[in-house]
Amino acid sequence: WYQRRVREAVVSTQSTGILTNNLSTMSFLDVAETLTFLIRISPYGIFSTPADPTPRIGVAIGDWVLDVSAVKHLFSPELVERCIEGQTTLNALMGAGRPAWTEFRKTLMKILSKDEQAVQSNAGLRVKALIRANDVTMHLPATIGDYTDFYSSRNHATNVGTMFRGKDNALQPNWLHLPVGYHGRASSVVLSGTPIRRPAGQILPSPTAT
Repeated sequence: WYQRRVREAVVSTQSTGILTNNLSTMSFLDVAETLTFLIRISPYGIFSTPADPTPRIGVAIGDWVLDVSAVKHLFSPELVERCIEGQTTLNALMGAGRPAWTEFRKTLMKILSKDEQAVQSNAGLRVKALIRANDVTMHLPATIGDYTDFYSSRNHATNVGTMFRGKDNALQPNWLHLPVGYHGRASSVVLSGTPIRRPAGQILPSPTAT
C-alpha cells in the first residue's frame, strides 16, 4: 500500500484532531488493534479486482479494502469530481491541497465509524464496497513524473566512498555541510515484487583495465 499515503494529509488530520490514539475511535469492522491498518491510520492505494479490472482508489483497514468508488455518493460532489471520479492514481488527490485532504479523511473516518450506518447497515453496499485484501491486485499509486534522490545516509555514503576512494577519503569534505541531491529515474519506482535486473558491478577489477 501507499504507506506514506499523502503525508501532508496525515499532518492535516492530526492537526484537526481527526487522527488520534483514542481507542474509542473504532470501526464497525472487526479490526484487531494489533493490525497495521486501523481506522485512524488507514492508508490509500490504487487497486483492481478480477470482477472489475479498472484501477481505482481504495483504503486499507484491517484485512479489508474499502472501494472508494463504491461509496463516492457519501463524499461531497466537489471532492468526487476533483479527486475520485475516474481517477486511476492518487495524483489528483495529492494535488488537491490541504482542505481536500482533510475533507477526504474526515469522510472516510465517518464512513468506517461504528456509529455510522450508511455502509454498516446496508448489506448490498457492504458487499460491493468492502473487499478482502487478499482478493485485490495493487497498482502503482501515482504517476511519477520526476523526483530528486537525496544522498543523506552517512553510512551509505561512507561505504560507497570507500569503494571509490578508499577508507581514508571516503567522504568528501563538503558532504557534511550541504545536502547532496541528484536526479532520479522515474522508471525505477515500481511495485514491490517487480522483477528488477540489477547491474553486475560498476568497478573495474583492475585500475589499469579498460
